[in-house]
Amino acid sequence: MIPHGLLIAAPRSGSGKTTVALGLIAALVRRGVPVRAAKAGPDYIDPAFHAAASGHDSLNLDSWAMPPALLDATLAHAAAESELLVVETAMGLFDGVDGPPGRRGRGADLAARFRMPVLLVLDISGQSQSVAAVAHGFATLDPAVRVAGVILNRVASPRHHAGAASALRDAGIAVLGSMPREAGLALPERHLGLVQAREHGTLAAFLDTLAAMAERDLDLGAILRLAAPIEPAPGDFGPAIPPPGQRIAIADDAAFSFLYPHLAQGWQRAGAELLAFSPLADEPPPDAADCCWLPGGYPELHAGRLAAASRFHHGLTRFAETRPVHGECGGYMVLGQALTDAHGTAHAMTGLLGHSTSYAKRRMHLGYREATLLADTAIGRRGQVLRGHEFHYASVTDPGADPPLAELADAAGNRLGPAGGRRGLVSGSFFHAIAVQPTSETP
Repeated sequence: MIPHGLLIAAPRSGSGKTTVALGLIAALVRRGVPVRAAKAGPDYIDPAFHAAASGHDSLNLDSWAMPPALLDATLAHAAAESELLVVETAMGLFDGVDGPPGRRGRGADLAARFRMPVLLVLDISGQSQSVAAVAHGFATLDPAVRVAGVILNRVASPRHHAGAASALRDAGIAVLGSMPREAGLALPERHLGLVQAREHGTLAAFLDTLAAMAERDLDLGAILRLAAPIEPAPGDFGPAIPPPGQRIAIADDAAFSFLYPHLAQGWQRAGAELLAFSPLADEPPPDAADCCWLPGGYPELHAGRLAAASRFHHGLTRFAETRPVHGECGGYMVLGQALTDAHGTAHAMTGLLGHSTSYAKRRMHLGYREATLLADTAIGRRGQVLRGHEFHYASVTDPGADPPLAELADAAGNRLGPAGGRRGLVSGSFFHAIAVQPTSETP
């Protein structure tokens, strides 16, 4: 079975792409269609909602951070055993960074590389017929990107729908349905985006509501027919980052949940075993593991419980005496001396690195990053270059005296200086790794 693909995009963030994607996925699952999902660009939270709707992991497809061969392989894994792969983009369809064609981190890069038709979600609140001009611009900007149709979102009334749909038909653009303007359709948010799927207490009922609306208001048959076959180049890049161990202890709970599925799956395909444990439940890393990985998440929301988790603290300290430990973003914060919460209360962390962080002094750090490693650690070898991103509001209030983990640059190549820290077998930084970069690439 050759899977078909479809890209769900919009002119900007906040247009309702995720709601439409979830409704479409859940409705097709109801009909028995083998459907899977993926997310364009760096994002942990939307893919967890995709997974809840589809019943399968949602992988990330990042044209800037992933070498082309890895991008092809990840798409193949994302679409495996499916009839339809639904890819939701980030921000606007053509938003990204400067760089070589096809390596700009844009949803449009994926549409062009894999010849996936685009279903454009248009928020028409505050406009009607003028939406045709917006759609026309998106449909004609890049000949390699095919906008196959649109879904109107936040429609106020049948009259509102009719006016916009008539103008779009006159412009030769297919309208494949609409979603009403309803406050109850909004997913709850917090400072890094949506509240995590695992914390959404009524998620099953919410997905049922979206599926019913999609069945009622979208032309599911036409949407399935416009999807096109996707056949990525053969071959496999291997793991995006080599496994840091043969048996990897991975913190996994509400405070530590930001581990990219393509990393975990790549480690498993390379023969590694993943052993989950919960610091919030005061569990130490399993003694059978030979490496420990603390992913990002929301430790600032659970700082008191983490500070009181004595078995976790003692077990991690003992583990780090003989085996590597690495922390990303939230995990890096917990490896430090102290974490100050939003109320200004400082909580003692594990103290395996010398820095301290604060969520009380908030400042957004957001963007793609390229990291050149300065030493051999769990994340890679000295001199290796990795691409990934930062997205956090915490500030380093005391840098400590540990040597840095990496030298960072942004997507434009501007040097940002040293980052993170390392001490003994322990390392960490705010940098979220997506993929190691080969010394030479084939476009």
